[in-house]
Amino acid sequence: MYTYQDLEKTNERDKAEFARQVITNHKQTIPYKVAKDADDYMRQMNTTIMKYKKLLYTVTGKAVPDTYSANYKLTSNFFNRIITQENQFLLGNGVMWQNDDTRERLGDDFEIKLQRAGKWALCGGVSFGFWNVDHVEVFPITEFVPLWDEEDGALKAGVRFWQIDAKKPLRATLYELDGYTEYMWKEGKESVLKDKTPYKLLIQKSEADGETIYAFENYPTFPIVPLWANDLHQSELIGMRDNIDAYDLIKSGFCNTVDEASMIYWTIQNAGGMDDVDLAKFIERMKTVHASVIDDDGAKAESHSIEAPYASREALLDRLEKDIYKDAMALNTDTIASGATTATQIRASYEPLNNKVDDYEYQVVDFIQGILTLAGIEDTPTFTRSMMINTQEEVQTVLQASQYLDTDYVTTKILNLLGDGDKAEEVLKNIDIEGADRFMNEMNE
Repeated sequence: MYTYQDLEKTNERDKAEFARQVITNHKQTIPYKVAKDADDYMRQMNTTIMKYKKLLYTVTGKAVPDTYSANYKLTSNFFNRIITQENQFLLGNGVMWQNDDTRERLGDDFEIKLQRAGKWALCGGVSFGFWNVDHVEVFPITEFVPLWDEEDGALKAGVRFWQIDAKKPLRATLYELDGYTEYMWKEGKESVLKDKTPYKLLIQKSEADGETIYAFENYPTFPIVPLWANDLHQSELIGMRDNIDAYDLIKSGFCNTVDEASMIYWTIQNAGGMDDVDLAKFIERMKTVHASVIDDDGAKAESHSIEAPYASREALLDRLEKDIYKDAMALNTDTIASGATTATQIRASYEPLNNKVDDYEYQVVDFIQGILTLAGIEDTPTFTRSMMINTQEEVQTVLQASQYLDTDYVTTKILNLLGDGDKAEEVLKNIDIEGADRFMNEMNE
């Protein structure tokens, strides 16, 4: 792998070639390959089952592709579902700030970019956020090569690259501490699209000259911050993939068996003179006219069908599904959606997911603090997690404690539980008006 020190040893005129070599090397690394596979699983194009081939073996032991029997390739959506659940559980309600102007200073689309960076991080193990003057841009590891410092492990440079097709031009941007440079390779020719430019251009406006760049400026640190998926710095697919593959293979094999078992096969007694050609003609006639004549005296044809065994496979699929959710510390809503579930049972079901997201939240907060430092903002982010609740039980709990609480709190809390929290101010205002009317009526009497 290439590091920041390798970049430091490279002359300016050789940096374009260095960037190209870095990209080529990056595509051969394990983190990149894992991230590419994880991206396929996110798209429900699970790599293992999609590449699976059924084989037949000849009498000599040679393996040949089986093009005769059914070969379903059913892909599950476990990975996308679990990753989306973890990311949205933490970030689905947005970020809350202590200062009113923080959201505006970070840009209107900051929370959208944060959710995207979080999903890419959980999928590929890490994603990257680039603070670009007044907004953040995010890159997945499949489009960005980090150059880590060999001495302190910090990110101090990197190459962003993209190419829509292998036959199309390759674009790349080399990010360094003192600016960025843009390159392109087209039809084997290398070109510099933009010479090294500082990250911040200071512009002065006047009626006479319009906009004029009067100074250049960089950040005190490298303006790209990594967002890790977890403290292990690895994709969430690791450890989950084998169970998903087993589930896909068993489910697909089950469908193959059912498909093949649905076919009727025939046995013909006292017809030893029939060869393979005769048998093929017999089957063809049965499929077309559903009747056939057997010439041999005493010959008798009987149809048979196979009942596919399913109990063991159903049990194994159910076990694998439970193991996937359990090992991923995810919430299987089927376990709390059937029947009346108490608030205590719901909270217990959420506990593994809460523990996992606690670790994820540390990574997100560390990422956001890095962006805030680059933006010159002092603030602390907080989050509100989305949870299913037993509304009736929660409302009853609030009402039981209402004699010890003020009316505003009780009303707001109940409306939030009912999903009408935005109407709290209007309801409280009406309560005050009705209370005042009752007081005036009592005074007049």
